[in-house]
Amino acid sequence: MPATLDIARQNANAPTLAGAPVADAAAAETRRSLVGLTRAALGEALAQIGVPERQVRMRVSQLWSWIYSHGATDFAVMTDIGKDLRTRLDAAFSLARPDIVVEQVSTDGTRKWLLRFPSRGAGEAPVDVEAVYIPEHDRGTLCISSQVGCTLTCTFCHTGTQPWVRNLTAEEIVAQILVARDRLGDWPGAARPQNGFVPDAERAISNVVLMGMGEPLYNFDNVRDAVQIAADGEGLSLSRRRITLSTSGVVPLIPRAGEEMGVMLAISLHAVRDDLRNELVPLNRKYPIAALLDACRAYPGLSNARRITFEYVMLKGVNDSLRDARELVRLLKGIPAKINLIPFNPWPGSAYECSDWETIEAFADVVNRAGYASPVRTPRGRDIMAACGQLKSESERIPAWKRRGAEVAGSQAEEAR
Repeated sequence: MPATLDIARQNANAPTLAGAPVADAAAAETRRSLVGLTRAALGEALAQIGVPERQVRMRVSQLWSWIYSHGATDFAVMTDIGKDLRTRLDAAFSLARPDIVVEQVSTDGTRKWLLRFPSRGAGEAPVDVEAVYIPEHDRGTLCISSQVGCTLTCTFCHTGTQPWVRNLTAEEIVAQILVARDRLGDWPGAARPQNGFVPDAERAISNVVLMGMGEPLYNFDNVRDAVQIAADGEGLSLSRRRITLSTSGVVPLIPRAGEEMGVMLAISLHAVRDDLRNELVPLNRKYPIAALLDACRAYPGLSNARRITFEYVMLKGVNDSLRDARELVRLLKGIPAKINLIPFNPWPGSAYECSDWETIEAFADVVNRAGYASPVRTPRGRDIMAACGQLKSESERIPAWKRRGAEVAGSQAEEAR
């Protein structure tokens, strides 16, 4: 049986699955978080609390190192910063993590966290998102979310059944990495968890993929800022070749992603005909296959060393024929590519079934013989609904009339004080 811990119901100082204390709930936090700010924005924040201009660059570097190299959650540990400044920082700013509502560890070692981010203002409820960690013997991959729910409605994807609630901020995207590093003991001197499997490698998290909840390119600015922070060599220091952005095919933003993020690109393809892809990935009606592949061919930095990954979920009797395999090879001709064949991961209410294993192997053989690497992705975390296409939270969008009502009530309460 998978291990599950409902952290929200425990005392804040009780031990968690990883043996570390859980931080106080962030819901009551009113200070501005420094997590997720660009270096320039961090400098502006310091100037606002009176840090002299001549010191700002140095202080930004110090804070950056503490937050992203050491995982600091308390200004008090920042011993190279004077006590007076630490006190001012603590009064104005926060380094709080989101609450971990539930942490699950699969029988195969996959871990899933349900994270709760606080309300960002009157009339807005806290929101929940999921992040998943997939360990292998020589590396660990963290799958993070970019939206609450999804703007798209891909019919084979469980996340697509949850209407879009809102975009995640850069802070909330980066915070998923920080929480995962906390739980995995992935900071200098930290102990690795005893339960479950964590790679015996220098870094527990070696790869990050934006393949969780949401369409990353429909939250472009926040995703870009989060990527810049993750790739910063003086902080989290993840190679851009180890950060992968997966898109369903927002064609106009693909070139910008290459220019402004420079990360690896994955395309959620899943069909070789427009009529079928219109059904599976409705965005195809706006950006059909030909336009999508033209954008892929022009992706900045594309080469044999920086191949595009095409994701293809195997759906029984839908897209898994040998004819489909041959057409896939024809479509991708001339594009340095890898093709990930993904056995469909079932979820409650889904109308699809996974292709038979013999069918998947025959499909892969056609692609391999054409010279493409086509690994069949081993399903991970199915027993905790953490596999590809299974992520979903219970957050709902609050209607505008409710938000306005709450804002008015909040204003009236403030006046009454």
